[in-house]
Amino acid sequence: MAQDVVVSDAPPNDRRRNMQANRRRDTKPERALRSLLFAAGYRYRCDLRIPLEGTFARPDIVFTRQKITIFVDGCFWHSCPTHGSVPRRNADYWRPKLERNRVRDAVQSRALQAAGWRVIRIWEHVPPDVALRTVVSAVRIRAEAGAPHFVGGADQTRLAHNVGQSGGACSD
Repeated sequence: MAQDVVVSDAPPNDRRRNMQANRRRDTKPERALRSLLFAAGYRYRCDLRIPLEGTFARPDIVFTRQKITIFVDGCFWHSCPTHGSVPRRNADYWRPKLERNRVRDAVQSRALQAAGWRVIRIWEHVPPDVALRTVVSAVRIRAEAGAPHFVGGADQTRLAHNVGQSGGACSD
C-alpha cells in the first residue's frame, strides 16, 4: 500500500455525508465496464451473493455459467499500490480498516478459486477497453474449455490502469 497521507479539512458532518455517499455497487468504473460488456453482447449478473465455505463473496460482475467473477476495486478502499493512501486524520482507524479490506479480498479470492471460480480483480484506474479485453479473454477461454458461452466463442488477474464512465445493464 502506498504511504501517501490524505488530509481532509471538511467539517465532521460534511465528511460523514461524503463517506455515506460512497457506493458499494454501480460505481463509475464498474458501470463503464458493464456498459462495454453489454454493448459487446455479453450478459452477466451484478452484485450476486455467492455463498462459499465459511464466507460469501459479492462480486461486481458475475458470469455464472462460466464461473467467472469480476471485482472492480477502488484504489482507496482496496489499497492500490499505486494510488492507495491513508488519511492523516483518524489514521488509527483507517490503517486497520484498509488492511481488513485487503485481507477480506484475499480470503474471498482464495475461497472463490477453491470453489472453481475464476477471479478477476480490476483496479478502478484501468482503462475500460483494457478491462473489457481481459474479461472477454477470460470468458472465451472458459467457453473453449467447455463452459457455456452466450457470445462468440492464471486464475486471478489484477489490472493496474484507469476506468471511469457510466452505463451498462445487469440481469439480476
